[in-house]
Amino acid sequence: MWLPLLAALGLILLYRWYKYSLILDNLTDKYVFITGCDSGFGNLLAKQLDKRGMRVLAACLTETGAENLKKEASSRLQTTILNVTNSESVSSAVKWVNSIASEQGLWSLVNNAGIGVPTALNEWLTKDDFKKILDVNLLGLIDVTLNMLPLIRRAQGRVVNVSSIAGRVALFGGGYCPSKYGVESFSDSLRREMVPFGVKVSIIEPGYFRTEISDSKRLLENVKNKWEKLPEEIQKSYGQAFYEKYCQAMAKGLSKTSKDLHLVTECMEHALTAVYPKTRYSAGWDAKLLFLPLSYCPTMLGDFIFSQIQ
Repeated sequence: MWLPLLAALGLILLYRWYKYSLILDNLTDKYVFITGCDSGFGNLLAKQLDKRGMRVLAACLTETGAENLKKEASSRLQTTILNVTNSESVSSAVKWVNSIASEQGLWSLVNNAGIGVPTALNEWLTKDDFKKILDVNLLGLIDVTLNMLPLIRRAQGRVVNVSSIAGRVALFGGGYCPSKYGVESFSDSLRREMVPFGVKVSIIEPGYFRTEISDSKRLLENVKNKWEKLPEEIQKSYGQAFYEKYCQAMAKGLSKTSKDLHLVTECMEHALTAVYPKTRYSAGWDAKLLFLPLSYCPTMLGDFIFSQIQ
């Protein structure tokens, strides 16, 4: 009885492996525009695709980031300055991409730019703290995508949006998790809308990785700054002991972040180069084995498990 089921399961797994192992031809002719290339995932992906021979158009926030990237890449890679929160900057970047890839269109857009601060308990933050993160991680992503879509449709290309496992499970307070939930929702609706045009949309959901966003010193300084600016009444309600325990828990969690950024950029690369890209990529064992299953748990069970791992 079990043998036919196991054989069927084996055939399904073999088919899935074969399907997702198929890679596109003529990758060296394709243009890829990546945001947030100063450091982290975007920087590594730009160099990774450049070594593969693809035509990388890398957007950095700073001149220093752009110059450093060009020193580590081939002459094929081109850079531009982009602030995703500034619509004029976005329009300039679109014109720049169009001047380079207008005839064949843009094969892929990788929305990688993002920030993680301000972050703290929700009550310790202000509306502007939430807005700062949403402007970059969600509204900036949407602005870049909407402006690049005509070029992507022309190439029947790809949109790859970097979300987070925090877009599945709200791991902490502040605007980061809401912004990633928004990325998930926007990506899902966009994917369905783009089907008639042959455009594919993928979402990358990394777990905890050691990047500039997860820099422990910067995050803890941010929390300290928010705590010190709180009204005395709120500080008394939480208490100094609670604040110190919260900081210790944050430091402990950040110390467990993975240094292997390739786990994420390999997912990005597959989404850009595979004949059949996946809709979602969970990067990192914590994402696959802990946070993703946690997102499907009943609320009461999920809350209990989450309380034990904090």
